[in-house]
Amino acid sequence: MLVDILRHGQPQGGEVLRGRVDHPLADEGWRQMYASTGINPAQASLESAPWTRVICSPLQRCRQFAEKISADLKLPLSVEPDWQEIDYGIWDGMPVAQWRKEAAEQFKAFRQDMTALSPPQGESFVCFRDRVLTVWHQLSTTLSADEHVLLITHGGVMRVILPTVLGIPLNQTGVLHIPFACLSRIEVGRRDDQPFSTLLFHNSSLSARLGTRPGSEVP
Repeated sequence: MLVDILRHGQPQGGEVLRGRVDHPLADEGWRQMYASTGINPAQASLESAPWTRVICSPLQRCRQFAEKISADLKLPLSVEPDWQEIDYGIWDGMPVAQWRKEAAEQFKAFRQDMTALSPPQGESFVCFRDRVLTVWHQLSTTLSADEHVLLITHGGVMRVILPTVLGIPLNQTGVLHIPFACLSRIEVGRRDDQPFSTLLFHNSSLSARLGTRPGSEVP
């Protein structure tokens, strides 16, 4: 049972902090996501991709690509709100340089105590973590043996799931590079009647692994 987790590509809107801010994908973001998944948009078909279904966050930077490829590949699509990015409250949409100054003290404390990160008028990290781990557990324990899911979500979500699989403390995830259109694959199942997850690859182009060339066209 496999789950490919894809971070959205570059959105429009410039260098701002995006939680619930709902910017659409930039042209470069479309190109990045096609390149990571190895899909040629001019030749997309069910035979050109390995997945059995697609799941995505409802925010445009995830949903736009999910809707396009699920239609082209004729795959079932589920749009699920629990896969959204953390709600940054009044920080949402703030220029990144400004946000780094305003949030610096919280992040310094966060490295020692996860409960310290709580964006003003937003979602605390602990609530965000619990939301993501709950929906991840639901997904990973209900997959059937022949399923291969493509989950299109956000960098913050990946910074909860991947460290959990790897056993890394969630407030020490700076070692993980998760760029736009980052693609990671996780195997999930049961071993000795206990659930287990294994990271098979991280930040890798699926086209490179399949030995194919990604399409260069942008819709």
